Amino acid sequence: MKKLSLGLASIVIALAATPDDATLRKMATDNGIQAIPKSQAQIQALIEKTAPDAKSNKSTKEKIELGKMLYFDPRLSKSNLISCNTCHNLGLGGADLVPAAIGHKWQPNGQHLNSPTVYNSVFNEIQFWDGRAAHLAEQAQGPIENPVEMAASKELIVERITSIPEYVDAFKKAYGANTKITFELIASTIGVYERTLITPSPFDDFLNGDNNALNKEQKEGLAIFLDKGCTTCHTGVNLGGSMQPFAVVKDYQFSSLGGFKGNKDGLVKAPTLRNVAQTAPYFHNGAFWNLTDAIKEMGSIQLGIDIDDTETKKIASFLQSLTGRKPKVEYPMLPDSTAKTPKPEFQ
Repeated sequence: MKKLSLGLASIVIALAATPDDATLRKMATDNGIQAIPKSQAQIQALIEKTAPDAKSNKSTKEKIELGKMLYFDPRLSKSNLISCNTCHNLGLGGADLVPAAIGHKWQPNGQHLNSPTVYNSVFNEIQFWDGRAAHLAEQAQGPIENPVEMAASKELIVERITSIPEYVDAFKKAYGANTKITFELIASTIGVYERTLITPSPFDDFLNGDNNALNKEQKEGLAIFLDKGCTTCHTGVNLGGSMQPFAVVKDYQFSSLGGFKGNKDGLVKAPTLRNVAQTAPYFHNGAFWNLTDAIKEMGSIQLGIDIDDTETKKIASFLQSLTGRKPKVEYPMLPDSTAKTPKPEFQ
């Protein structure tokens, strides 16, 4: 009897053991997870696959630098106070660390929508929580024109940029001497810069063959993450970024906060899990501040399971391995306004 008990215990321990590294890698890739590639050529090929405009508007040094200037320039807002970096702060995980985005006249987003990270957003299948933009060049237009975000018009932005000789020269260098500066080209150039905001992580190192890139708890967390079915929504190179049903099994307890119901089919963009440990609060309406609480909520409303404290801690440890290496960002010196540059408006 004693021998039988010991034998059963050994079987239980064996079943509970974390798979070896090669098996764990295969499990992850079999579940659709992809690593950010090692080589720049492979990364570029992946970008061209996920960002359709990357072929028609190829990245160059001049376009990237111009796009960075525009990304940080608050003159792309009606008030001269809000830049892309205001809500997608590159020093704060690419987000703003508040539940709902704050825009023109200090207005919170009308649907209490949280600002998603801009890092790795090039790998999303779609942009915005309701998936209404196909890629970054299209997405960049939305906040500029939104009356509760940057609140500017197309005409105002073109007038501001073309009133500044340094910007006009920069567009000529980037796109050619006869280039017409349009609102769409301004937004597209911001998108070119955003393509560079890629953060390979220890998890990618592990998937790419480095057995020591993750510690024991992170590997255990990855195994639990896969076993629980989290890759139903969080898969691909971004571990998210596609449209998915939300609150599948149970109602989301904060569904009334902002009233956002997703797109016409009730689908919501599953956020990337890359750098998720840095981008609280969580979910589309920023209702959860603690990563472990968010994990448990997902288990409950999406998968219909209770994830215990031990499992939650290990999953959170795995998710921390998705905190990536950020590209070095040097704040650009922006060109001076001129007498012709439209003045800020606050109404």
